[in-house]
Amino acid sequence: MEIALHWVLIIAIIAVSICSVTFSFKARRSSDARVRGMNAALMNVCMGVMLMLLSVFFLLLYSGSTVKVIVSTLLIVIGLFNLFAGLRNHSIYRSMKG
Repeated sequence: MEIALHWVLIIAIIAVSICSVTFSFKARRSSDARVRGMNAALMNVCMGVMLMLLSVFFLLLYSGSTVKVIVSTLLIVIGLFNLFAGLRNHSIYRSMKG
């Protein structure tokens, strides 16, 4: 069961990383400011989810220690910040007239 959970987390991390890179390229290549902002916001959402998944993977992979808890908590906080900032920016750019 634990091995299956690790594989699910690895696949999810890889998928979200690919989405993050894809949105990053789309944001950099777009000439329209609204589309660029929406793609950058989606990239932030993907990065936030990726950081949170990495922290969960890190918590499950290694045995318990104080350093592990501190690093995982830091990754979760940064991931939540990216997730909420991306969602906020996406709603702002979506409401703009295009």
